[in-house]
Amino acid sequence: MIKVYTAIPDDAVRIRKEVFMEEQGFKDEFDATDEVALHLVAYDGEEPVGTCRVFYDEASSSYVLGRLAIRKPWRGKDLGSALIAEAEKAVTARSGNSLILHSQCRASAFYEKNGFVRFGDIDEDEGCPHVWMKKEL
Repeated sequence: MIKVYTAIPDDAVRIRKEVFMEEQGFKDEFDATDEVALHLVAYDGEEPVGTCRVFYDEASSSYVLGRLAIRKPWRGKDLGSALIAEAEKAVTARSGNSLILHSQCRASAFYEKNGFVRFGDIDEDEGCPHVWMKKEL
Protein backbone atom coordinates (compact mmCIF):
# COMPACT_ATOMS: atom_id res chain seq x y z
CA MET A 1 0.00 0.00 0.00
CA ILE A 2 1.22 3.51 -0.84
CA LYS A 3 -0.02 6.59 0.98
CA VAL A 4 0.38 10.18 -0.23
CA TYR A 5 0.99 12.99 2.25
CA THR A 6 1.06 16.77 1.80
CA ALA A 7 3.51 17.20 4.70
CA ILE A 8 6.54 15.03 5.37
CA PRO A 9 5.45 12.19 7.66
CA ASP A 10 7.66 10.68 10.36
CA ASP A 11 7.73 7.42 8.36
CA ALA A 12 9.41 9.18 5.39
CA VAL A 13 11.90 10.89 7.71
CA ARG A 14 12.78 7.53 9.26
CA ILE A 15 13.33 5.82 5.90
CA ARG A 16 15.41 8.66 4.46
CA LYS A 17 17.61 8.86 7.57
CA GLU A 18 18.16 5.10 7.47
CA VAL A 19 18.93 4.86 3.74
CA PHE A 20 20.56 8.15 2.80
CA MET A 21 22.24 9.24 6.03
CA GLU A 22 23.09 6.06 7.93
CA GLU A 23 23.64 3.68 5.00
CA GLN A 24 25.00 6.03 2.31
CA GLY A 25 26.56 8.79 4.42
CA PHE A 26 24.72 11.85 3.07
CA LYS A 27 24.55 14.83 5.44
CA ASP A 28 22.20 17.33 3.73
CA GLU A 29 19.14 15.11 3.46
CA PHE A 30 16.35 17.45 4.47
CA ASP A 31 15.61 20.84 2.91
CA ALA A 32 12.90 23.46 2.34
CA THR A 33 11.51 21.41 -0.58
CA ASP A 34 10.17 18.94 1.98
CA GLU A 35 7.73 21.65 3.07
CA VAL A 36 6.13 21.96 -0.39
CA ALA A 37 6.47 18.43 -1.81
CA LEU A 38 4.04 15.56 -1.85
CA HIS A 39 5.50 12.64 0.08
CA LEU A 40 4.72 9.05 -0.85
CA VAL A 41 5.32 6.21 1.58
CA ALA A 42 5.07 2.49 0.75
CA TYR A 43 4.01 0.14 3.52
CA ASP A 44 4.33 -3.60 4.06
CA GLY A 45 1.37 -4.02 6.37
CA GLU A 46 1.98 -1.31 8.98
CA GLU A 47 5.77 -1.18 8.36
CA PRO A 48 7.04 1.82 6.33
CA VAL A 49 9.44 0.41 3.73
CA GLY A 50 9.95 3.01 0.98
CA THR A 51 9.43 6.67 0.18
CA CYS A 52 9.86 9.40 -2.40
CA ARG A 53 8.78 12.99 -2.90
CA VAL A 54 7.36 14.92 -5.86
CA PHE A 55 7.28 18.68 -6.35
CA TYR A 56 6.91 21.24 -9.12
CA ASP A 57 10.08 23.11 -10.07
CA GLU A 58 9.51 26.51 -11.72
CA ALA A 59 13.07 26.71 -13.11
CA SER A 60 12.70 23.52 -15.15
CA SER A 61 8.93 23.85 -15.71
CA SER A 62 8.63 20.24 -14.65
CA TYR A 63 7.71 18.06 -11.74
CA VAL A 64 10.67 16.51 -9.94
CA LEU A 65 10.83 13.06 -8.36
CA GLY A 66 13.33 12.87 -5.54
CA ARG A 67 14.55 11.13 -2.44
CA LEU A 68 13.36 7.70 -3.58
CA ALA A 69 14.53 5.24 -0.93
CA ILE A 70 13.70 1.63 -0.14
CA ARG A 71 14.83 0.06 3.11
CA LYS A 72 17.37 -2.70 2.50
CA PRO A 73 15.23 -5.74 3.47
CA TRP A 74 12.54 -4.71 0.95
CA ARG A 75 14.76 -4.00 -2.08
CA GLY A 76 14.27 -6.08 -5.22
CA LYS A 77 10.50 -6.35 -4.71
CA ASP A 78 9.47 -3.67 -7.26
CA LEU A 79 8.53 -1.17 -4.55
CA GLY A 80 10.64 1.53 -6.21
CA SER A 81 8.76 1.03 -9.47
CA ALA A 82 5.45 1.12 -7.60
CA LEU A 83 6.42 4.43 -5.96
CA ILE A 84 7.39 5.87 -9.37
CA ALA A 85 4.05 4.76 -10.87
CA GLU A 86 2.16 6.39 -8.00
CA ALA A 87 4.23 9.58 -8.35
CA GLU A 88 3.41 9.65 -12.07
CA LYS A 89 -0.31 9.41 -11.23
CA ALA A 90 0.04 12.36 -8.83
CA VAL A 91 1.81 14.43 -11.50
CA THR A 92 -0.71 13.69 -14.25
CA ALA A 93 -3.56 14.45 -11.81
CA ARG A 94 -2.00 17.92 -11.52
CA SER A 95 -1.81 18.27 -15.34
CA GLY A 96 1.92 17.59 -15.41
CA ASN A 97 3.31 16.00 -18.55
CA SER A 98 6.89 15.24 -17.57
CA LEU A 99 8.92 14.12 -14.61
CA ILE A 100 12.64 14.71 -14.02
CA LEU A 101 15.00 13.39 -11.38
CA HIS A 102 18.62 13.67 -10.26
CA SER A 103 19.70 10.04 -10.06
CA GLN A 104 22.73 8.62 -8.38
CA CYS A 105 24.66 7.20 -11.34
CA ARG A 106 24.66 3.76 -9.73
CA ALA A 107 20.82 3.82 -9.76
CA SER A 108 20.34 5.17 -13.29
CA ALA A 109 19.73 1.73 -14.86
CA PHE A 110 16.77 1.26 -12.49
CA TYR A 111 15.27 4.55 -13.67
CA GLU A 112 15.94 3.65 -17.33
CA LYS A 113 13.91 0.45 -16.78
CA ASN A 114 11.10 2.73 -15.60
CA GLY A 115 11.17 4.83 -18.78
CA PHE A 116 13.56 7.66 -17.86
CA VAL A 117 16.33 8.87 -20.18
CA ARG A 118 19.51 10.68 -19.23
CA PHE A 119 20.14 14.30 -20.13
CA GLY A 120 22.95 16.67 -19.29
CA ASP A 121 26.32 16.01 -17.76
CA ILE A 122 27.23 13.97 -14.72
CA ASP A 123 27.68 16.12 -11.62
CA GLU A 124 28.19 15.45 -7.94
CA ASP A 125 25.98 15.76 -4.88
CA GLU A 126 27.96 15.44 -1.66
CA GLY A 127 30.71 13.66 -3.62
CA CYS A 128 28.34 11.11 -5.19
CA PRO A 129 28.04 11.13 -9.02
CA HIS A 130 24.53 12.00 -10.22
CA VAL A 131 22.86 12.45 -13.60
CA TRP A 132 19.62 14.21 -14.58
CA MET A 133 16.95 12.00 -16.14
CA LYS A 134 13.55 12.74 -17.67
CA LYS A 135 10.36 10.92 -18.58
CA GLU A 136 7.48 12.25 -20.68
CA LEU A 137 4.14 11.22 -19.23
